[in-house]
Amino acid sequence: MKKKSICLLLLVMTALGFGQFDEDLATWKHTVDKISDTEYELTFAADIKQDWFIYSLYTAEGGSMPSEFDFLKKDEDYELVGKTVEGKTYTKYTEVFDVEETFFKEKALFKQRIKLLKPNTKQVSVVLYYQICKEVCILKEEAFEVSLDGSAIIKEEKVLDAASIEKTNALKLDLKNKERLKANEIPSEEGKSQLWMLLGLGFIGGLLALFTPCVFPMIPLTVSFFTKQSGNKAKGVGNALLYGFFIVLIYFLLSLPFHLFDSVDSQILNTIATNIWLNLLFFVIFVVFAFSFFGYFELTLPTSWANKMDAASTKAGGALGIFFMALTLAIVSFSCTGPILGGLLGSTTLAEGQVAQNLSAGMTGFGLALALPFMLFALFPAWLNSLPKSGGWMTTVKVVLGFLELALALKFLSNADLVGGWGVLKRELFIGIWIVLFVLLALYLFGVFRFPHDGPKQKLSIARKATGLASVLMVVYLSLGLVKVLDLKVLSGFPPPDFYSLQATASDCPLGLDCFKDFEAGVAHAKETNKPILLDFTGWACVNCRRMEENVWSDAAVFPLLEKDYVLISLYVDDRKELPIASQFDFQYDSGRIKTIKTVGQKWGTFQTINFNAASQPYYVLLSSELEVLNAPIQYVDVEPFKDWLKAGLDRYHLSMK
Repeated sequence: MKKKSICLLLLVMTALGFGQFDEDLATWKHTVDKISDTEYELTFAADIKQDWFIYSLYTAEGGSMPSEFDFLKKDEDYELVGKTVEGKTYTKYTEVFDVEETFFKEKALFKQRIKLLKPNTKQVSVVLYYQICKEVCILKEEAFEVSLDGSAIIKEEKVLDAASIEKTNALKLDLKNKERLKANEIPSEEGKSQLWMLLGLGFIGGLLALFTPCVFPMIPLTVSFFTKQSGNKAKGVGNALLYGFFIVLIYFLLSLPFHLFDSVDSQILNTIATNIWLNLLFFVIFVVFAFSFFGYFELTLPTSWANKMDAASTKAGGALGIFFMALTLAIVSFSCTGPILGGLLGSTTLAEGQVAQNLSAGMTGFGLALALPFMLFALFPAWLNSLPKSGGWMTTVKVVLGFLELALALKFLSNADLVGGWGVLKRELFIGIWIVLFVLLALYLFGVFRFPHDGPKQKLSIARKATGLASVLMVVYLSLGLVKVLDLKVLSGFPPPDFYSLQATASDCPLGLDCFKDFEAGVAHAKETNKPILLDFTGWACVNCRRMEENVWSDAAVFPLLEKDYVLISLYVDDRKELPIASQFDFQYDSGRIKTIKTVGQKWGTFQTINFNAASQPYYVLLSSELEVLNAPIQYVDVEPFKDWLKAGLDRYHLSMK
């Protein structure tokens, strides 16, 4: 169970960008042999990098993901003759899945015969999906364009039909005073504050990790090693400081693969963060993390990794040896730090902005908190005497973290429900489950029930009683929010919005406001009522959008402006509802690239990108019904700047109407 969970985690990391930067792990080529006028044999071969391997098409069920060919236009232009034949393979038993797995090493070879159904077929398109592995697996995709007669490959170019051309042009606005889009009259406060927030979250996560059984006992042992084995105190302190620096560096380096996202389509980050299946996968993984903290199993990286790093630290010596010592700590402590890092990754995914910067900030904060005690106790070794002894209290810390993991897991399930429009996890049910979780946490802390890895029952400590009392207060706070005595503003963005409720509401717009979810309909209404437009690019899974609506829009100085003076157009860029068939189309960018628009979210996400050169949410634009830009767009701000921004846009609108 535990090793399967590890593989699941590694596959998610791969899907989000880890391992995508090495393109030379396998070099592919293909050949064609003519058997008869209608039959051909296709051969696909790869040279595999040393120590890496690729799984067979026929590896055992219940094991790792097998390779898979997708023969495009099969049964239309041609049919397959027999099974795909493989070259030399190897078989080895794996403890991970308790099966014999079949794989290629050094070279991979696949042969497939085909029979033409259309005599004029001259080329075949094939896609191979596979994993290439070396303790960690990287998902790959290889596309082959096979010429059967040696003629040049003809790539089909998509040509827009008249309807797509018309819809493409309709999506591009003829904005007036476009220079105001870059005026930055009222800048967003989101970027810097969010980076600091994620740095702080990472730091808090690192502090929590310190008090787990995997890390806490290592502090006095490691500090003593450096101070006693280095020959003199100054050198020992220097080595301990270097050790701490390398811990921070290692966790920062883990975020680097995410910088690859800087070069991709601006909408892909939103697609990843709001993908229904990815959110469901995160939900499952966080539940697995929680139960590992409850003591039902352990998540560990392969023991061989730690052994190799430990051996390397002994062999290398000096600064390089200290680096490998820090890397060994990161590996052996994974069973405790892994779920916390997963929570940090989840927080980064939920946060808007640049994923790479956000994760770098969070990882740096995590590493800094983890490294700090090693450096401080090396500088002040007398402080070691004041450290509490390892014991059952560390198990309690893990259980508390487990309940927090379950609470965060529910957010990912809520994201999938909101984006999918299933209507299952309504606001009341979400808050109700949180109440149950904190009730159970309080009962555990007060000793009413126990988990498998709890030690002998002892007298409750003051810290445990205080945490239990905090859990009870959280239950009271959530309960008052459930019956709407309190507004739960502190938790804005985590529970579903107020209008996503079991109770019938007059409006499915934020705060009961009137809003339009179609741009053209909203503009038409603005012309009828002679009001300016607040264009709100938002998302069902957008945490900061909910915070703005529940904390800023609800303010007594802001709400009347939204209700009486503006026409609100809310466009959800993560809405996965499919457009009617007649409304689906191919959109062509100025660069010539073509993108198929099938869902509501794809339409409004593209609309935001091409007209406002932005892809993050919340994103607010003030327009007149004649498409005049009234003010510089803003994002996440406090009440006063938002109120002033609305008033400035309103004044400019009235001035233009004179």
